[in-house]
Amino acid sequence: MDKQKTIVVAHTILERGGNVVVIDKASFFGGNSTKATSGINGAGTEAQMRNEIKDSSSVFFQDSKKSARELARDDLLHVLTGKSGDAIKWLTEEFKLDLSKVARLGGHSQPRTHRGEGGQFPGMTITYALMEKLEDLAQSQPNRAKVLKKSCVTRLLQDNDLTVTGVEYEKDGQKFTELGPVILATGGYAADFGDNSLLAKHRPDLMHLPTTNGPWSTGDGHKMVLGIGGAAVDLEKVQVHPTGLVDPKEPDSKVKFLAAEALRGVGGLLVDNQGQRFCDELGHRDYVTGRMWEIKKDPIRLILNGPASRQIEWHCKHYVGRGLMKKFTNGFDLAKEMGVSSDALKKTFQDYNDIAHGKKKDPYGKKFFFDKGDEWKMDDTFHVAQMTPVLHFTMGGVEINASAEILGEQGTIPGLFACGELAGGVHGANRLGGSSLLGCVVFGRVAGDSAARYMLTENLNGKAAQRLGLLGAHVAGQPLETKVRIDPSNSKLTLEYSWGHQDDSNAGTSQPPAQSEPARQGDRTTAQMEPEKIDEPASKKTENKSEFTVEDVKKHTSKDDCWVIVHDEVLDVTNFLPEHPGGEKAIMLYAGRDATEEFDMLHPPGVIQKYAPQSVIGSVKK
Repeated sequence: MDKQKTIVVAHTILERGGNVVVIDKASFFGGNSTKATSGINGAGTEAQMRNEIKDSSSVFFQDSKKSARELARDDLLHVLTGKSGDAIKWLTEEFKLDLSKVARLGGHSQPRTHRGEGGQFPGMTITYALMEKLEDLAQSQPNRAKVLKKSCVTRLLQDNDLTVTGVEYEKDGQKFTELGPVILATGGYAADFGDNSLLAKHRPDLMHLPTTNGPWSTGDGHKMVLGIGGAAVDLEKVQVHPTGLVDPKEPDSKVKFLAAEALRGVGGLLVDNQGQRFCDELGHRDYVTGRMWEIKKDPIRLILNGPASRQIEWHCKHYVGRGLMKKFTNGFDLAKEMGVSSDALKKTFQDYNDIAHGKKKDPYGKKFFFDKGDEWKMDDTFHVAQMTPVLHFTMGGVEINASAEILGEQGTIPGLFACGELAGGVHGANRLGGSSLLGCVVFGRVAGDSAARYMLTENLNGKAAQRLGLLGAHVAGQPLETKVRIDPSNSKLTLEYSWGHQDDSNAGTSQPPAQSEPARQGDRTTAQMEPEKIDEPASKKTENKSEFTVEDVKKHTSKDDCWVIVHDEVLDVTNFLPEHPGGEKAIMLYAGRDATEEFDMLHPPGVIQKYAPQSVIGSVKK
């Protein structure tokens, strides 16, 4: 499958003593989780206590229920919010992640959205830490963890009792099967614009909108589950985020980057084309989007003053580097850019100051404002970007219970679990910012626990039945027969034993756990596959490479011929574009130029050498 929650599931099962095979149709783990920009929610955490934030899981539950409205599922919300503190603790202790900075997002009564002090996008930081540890485990303990990328699951396997027993998947044009309980973590359908589109079926009115999602968000898991009689809930509930960043060079692009909700959490204002506020910037996402559509005064701009910008400096610097945000040294230049008078913009700022200080009542009911001394004034610096509503998240999905078991018409579907965006009903009618990453971790852990418990129960029940059968045969006085089978092709020895001339299907077998199902004719099992090749170190691949001038690199700026510079190395990323987890556009913004500064904002050291060494074609000529 794919997405960050898959990695969470894998780590959880390994912690519980199980073995795991992770199947991902993409070249890299992470999915949309790597794009998460504001942080991960948690209530009652150490970071909150250090900052004297009085929060609890019960307060978080009430905030989430209010956002979910009439579609709130108390059982799922109790799991999400009640385990949120433990989720933060697990990430910080097991993966040594810094989640010490806490902010307030829209719809939250307390600051509870965690990110690191370093400023990097928390989604990428969290995902990379989990991914790196899992891949290390797959290398050091290949008998316990296996990672299969560029592999697409095509169907769920079931026995005569409709228990899910495994999956069939395709890799390199061949079919394979893998047996065991199945945890689906395939994400949502906010980029499902093709044939058999869930968006077209359930929300055709939103098909024209751009999306923040990667091309993998096509509802694959939903369609597989529905195909075997699984239940779905709230498929019409699609979250349209109010603050997609408009690229001035490509204003009509179908894929857009998200302006983190944390930009408003630190004090950013939304204004219309007349420079006037029109909403509570920290209202629920559907409310803010609705106001944007209602007033119809584009372009809508998000403005951060100096104090707000300094609280989230890294994000602003990143957006400016991508050409999606501008910096102004004073409000007069900003007013000129907006095409409004300086007096009009000044009045907006002064009115907001008066509201924040309690001198006026906010017509939009805003409750949370900037710190004292951070007033808005024309003599200040500003970061500004144009906003547009974007498809962002799907609250609808397959129906689950509080144990992350997928439901069908007759109750739970044995052997099948779901987590992350695929799991419907968790967020009701509207998701709170920061709860997407949280849902990945919490329900990823729950699904992993449930699947491990299911495996243990099935294993114990099977062995108990086997022992009873053998005992009965022994009491009946049948002679003991043993068979030893040796398979030289995979160095496997199988010992079979029975009393009398039992059918082989009832014989006892001693063999390693978690064997793959024999494939149908023409197919192969995972065990028959050749080990995935590991790229040779970049140090070998870059020997005797050419030198290029900066002017040489500037000539390669198209999708069919794209070069970039990172740390004085020249990369030909043409073939890598469709595999980049952040999408092609994330690289194309830097085509033909030095992307070192922006690259370092998102990526840890060594990522090129580990995942794309073949892209390095030379160095910059000094």
